[in-house]
Amino acid sequence: MTTFVISIPGTFLYEVSEAERGAVVEHLRPADPQHTALGRSEDLDILTVNDNGTFSIRLEVEADDSHSAEQQAKQAVAAALRQAGISEDQAPLGPTAVTGIDN
Repeated sequence: MTTFVISIPGTFLYEVSEAERGAVVEHLRPADPQHTALGRSEDLDILTVNDNGTFSIRLEVEADDSHSAEQQAKQAVAAALRQAGISEDQAPLGPTAVTGIDN
């Protein structure tokens, strides 16, 4: 298994509260890239939200290949958003990208 850091962009289509942001991060905490040597050296945050509502989520995922890692990450992000009370219509996700690999 290989450890991948996956980045997923998206857009909040409404003013997301600090509590909602915190809930998303809490649901994703086990996949926080800060827990890896790669994440610490690159100073990666799990969730970055810009003033215009766009955001980026970075997750650490263990998988056999990059395609599987991207699929797992997207599923985890979609689940975390739902658990935080944010629907897919309120925060559409963009295409995933592998931004780091740690063997």
